[in-house]
Amino acid sequence: MGEMEYTEALKLGKKEYKSSVMRGRYPYLPVLDEILSHVDIKTEQPLGQIQIPLDFVVGTSTAGRTVSFASNFMPILDVGTEFALKWANLSEAQINEGIRDPIVAYEYMNRYYVVEGNKRVSVLKYFKADSVSAIVTRKIPAFSEDDEEIKIYYEFMKFNEITGLNSIEFTKAGRAETLLKLMNKTEKWDDDTRLDFNKVLFNFSRAYKFHGGNKLPITIGDALTAFMTVYGYEAMLEMSENDYNKNVVKSWNEFVMLKEKQSIGLVMNPAIEEKKPRNLLSYFIPSSAKKFTVAFLYPKSPEVSDWIYGHELGRNYLEETFSDQMKTICVSDVKEDNIEQVLNDVIRQGANIIFGIAPQMMQPSLKVAIEHPDVKILNCSLNTPHKYIRTYYARMYEAKYISGMIAGAMAENDKIAYVADYPIYGMIANINAFALGAASVNPRAKIHLVWSTQKGYDLNKFLQENDIHYVSDQDMITPKDASRQFGFYKYEDGQAQNLAMPLWNWGIFYEKMIQSILAGSYQSEDSEKGKALNYWWGMSAGVIDLICSKNVPVGVRTLIEHMKDDICSGEIVPFYGEIYAQDGTLKNEEHQEMPPEDIMEMDYLVENVVGTIPPVEEFIDAAQSIVYLKGVEEKN
Repeated sequence: MGEMEYTEALKLGKKEYKSSVMRGRYPYLPVLDEILSHVDIKTEQPLGQIQIPLDFVVGTSTAGRTVSFASNFMPILDVGTEFALKWANLSEAQINEGIRDPIVAYEYMNRYYVVEGNKRVSVLKYFKADSVSAIVTRKIPAFSEDDEEIKIYYEFMKFNEITGLNSIEFTKAGRAETLLKLMNKTEKWDDDTRLDFNKVLFNFSRAYKFHGGNKLPITIGDALTAFMTVYGYEAMLEMSENDYNKNVVKSWNEFVMLKEKQSIGLVMNPAIEEKKPRNLLSYFIPSSAKKFTVAFLYPKSPEVSDWIYGHELGRNYLEETFSDQMKTICVSDVKEDNIEQVLNDVIRQGANIIFGIAPQMMQPSLKVAIEHPDVKILNCSLNTPHKYIRTYYARMYEAKYISGMIAGAMAENDKIAYVADYPIYGMIANINAFALGAASVNPRAKIHLVWSTQKGYDLNKFLQENDIHYVSDQDMITPKDASRQFGFYKYEDGQAQNLAMPLWNWGIFYEKMIQSILAGSYQSEDSEKGKALNYWWGMSAGVIDLICSKNVPVGVRTLIEHMKDDICSGEIVPFYGEIYAQDGTLKNEEHQEMPPEDIMEMDYLVENVVGTIPPVEEFIDAAQSIVYLKGVEEKN
């Protein structure tokens, strides 16, 4: 009986062998000894007897048996050999009672290489078994920050230790941790947790594969994390088979986008046809169309937040400028736990375009964005790879660079304080641009960094202890705040003398974004780039500016105006030439302009900054959710 199975398995083996030879690939089983010949193995870890997925059993430990199998573990030795007879006997045992004896294997990088039991693996693969019992020893390579695959593997080992699962893997660092946090299961799992997760995994995998997920170059772990980001773990536990199928189709673009190495497309300037100015009303067909509605969602009230106050000025500008064609809705105190309800409420009120003014609104908004594809939802944040929601920010680092030049020129003792709030994407670029601007006019200038949301923050104490009198602080204050401590100022004897102020012209941004949508540029950018889109406009678009007070010397003011013109024209870029991090690492080459993606994703401080990027736990509770969501960790 087993001879027939061997004959069929032999056909599969020879077919795979010939295919490999024709494609120039190694036709036999990979050999772990050869793979590890140039690998620094840090240690070995016995895992005991466990069930391992057969799909992950890919080779043999030594070269002794490798030529008996094709690379798919099917046999290639002829019928009638002793090897064939033993294989056939194992086949009969599998049919009659199942193979029960565990194999012995090494695990390396979440792939298994057989020490003892190659034929058992071959038979089980022939019968399409899911897993095999194995006594496993893990070979752990030395960690390397520069090796993405090893970083992912170390994260997998932590994930495996917490969950007990070895069939889930990821293609990008950070996704394993993201999945655990989405589930709110970051401690060691018990049997019930594992059972619930396996139910979710099975239901999702079935729908995902049915719709062609196996054709995408991502793992089930990647796809599951993207899906859970949209719908949430608790909701997935309650989904029916029909729900999974329907929601997988709706969120398909989230999976497709994960296959891109760089899944974020940056739009650096507005795409508006300046040659043919048109009245906003003319974009509508018919011209008698009713007003359209733009909603603004704020996490706080404009009266208590300078950041929200700036966006509120932008909303007022938008409504006043186009009062005959549009109206706006403003909702304050929108939190993560009510964002979905608020979004559905404003959509019912007719909102066609929605701006969420906080990064923590992003994830809860995804589900609503997928359910309402005709409503355009944008989130004020940076570096967010979601197809259904676009993000926007402004290149404030351009104004910070010029502000840094003023600081470098005026600081008598070469010391300047920089007050930052959250170490999130965009903020690190602002700090570094300010520091580079200061160094461009004063090579001795040192930027002393302090975080206003860090526990124990005391600016006056910080300035006194470091003998600092020039400060770059928050960019704007609310009208009710009598303080003069904003922008760049000189601080002496408890008094602030304002020198320069970076401006966020959110009204200009929103005006041009609305025009872009109505002109069709918004839609065409989607088809052209095929990625998640981040709008990152700067001085050239008019959304960022810098104003100087009369306290700045005339010569410096003249220089600043020239610098603004040069940045707008592209003659000057803040991140150009040799740039070094605090640890001396070269981050940008001589005569080279730093790519926008590298600026956006900065996770280091330049060499003339004194200070660090603190870990999330050092920030006050109110700041930690933002830092967790969009924060960067210093790699120095």
